Amino acid sequence: MPTLSMKTPLGPVTLVEEAGKLTALRWGAAKNSEATPLLRRARQQLEAYFDGCREPFDLPLHPEGTAFQKNVWRKMARIPYGKTRSYGELAGELKSAARAVGGACGRNPLPILIPCHRVLGAHGALGGYSARGGVKTKRRLLALEGAEAR
Repeated sequence: MPTLSMKTPLGPVTLVEEAGKLTALRWGAAKNSEATPLLRRARQQLEAYFDGCREPFDLPLHPEGTAFQKNVWRKMARIPYGKTRSYGELAGELKSAARAVGGACGRNPLPILIPCHRVLGAHGALGGYSARGGVKTKRRLLALEGAEAR
């Protein structure tokens, strides 16, 4: 499967493509990269995002997960740039528990592209973040978007 590593303000990330769709954004660099047209497009969109010039991503995504996780990721993908939602709000929409939503957020294979950083705990608490740097990285992404968090 083709991969492409790139530098970001958060450190290196690696994009993974399978069957013409992005399946993962991993923290860190891969040893080998292959710049397919889709991976180059994803790199360009991420660069624009980090430059503050891109809001929604326009990329084919195919995250692997359970049916519940995919439902959570679809809800997260609809959170607009610069806005946040709580684990509890998403749980209410999914008729689930906030903890289950948090678990799905933590297993998101496409962070940033599926914006799990826009999901906060009760009363605006940051909660956790699966990326290198954890909550500090989440705070940086929210600040980049002009979103408020405690």
